[in-house]
Amino acid sequence: MARMTDSRALMHQAERQCRRRGVRFTPIRQRVLQMIADTRGGLKAYDLLDRLAAEHASARPPTVYRALEFLIDQGLVHRIESLNAYVACPCPEHAHGFQLLICRDCGRVEELHLDEINEQLNRRAREQGFAVQRQTIELLGQCEPCRRAEAMTPEEPA
Repeated sequence: MARMTDSRALMHQAERQCRRRGVRFTPIRQRVLQMIADTRGGLKAYDLLDRLAAEHASARPPTVYRALEFLIDQGLVHRIESLNAYVACPCPEHAHGFQLLICRDCGRVEELHLDEINEQLNRRAREQGFAVQRQTIELLGQCEPCRRAEAMTPEEPA
């Protein structure tokens, strides 16, 4: 399971990957990734726009959406479909599908890489004559720290 932490290491990794691929990692793209990486859990596009606009008066929705599109295309960010939010990818070099564990209490997001699940789904889709273009698997639940905290909280009388 990949933990979504150390944003500095993530930024260095993103810079190296963009350089290797020959794509421009502009200051706006860098800042958008940094803001997402510094946020625990997902960050919605308009929250991102508000933060960016506080730093760059010229920031507009197309600026943010273009940066997000680039970051997704490069595998640096994932869109959390169920929350309409974005989260940094801790291992963008992983070329295969992924699964996201989303804590419903604290918003923490963990990334899994269970390639066998993706392979099974793709195989079954091909058998049905279906060409998969994108696959999103999100599991909503409770992380261990939230479960422990809930177990330690005394029940209120009804």
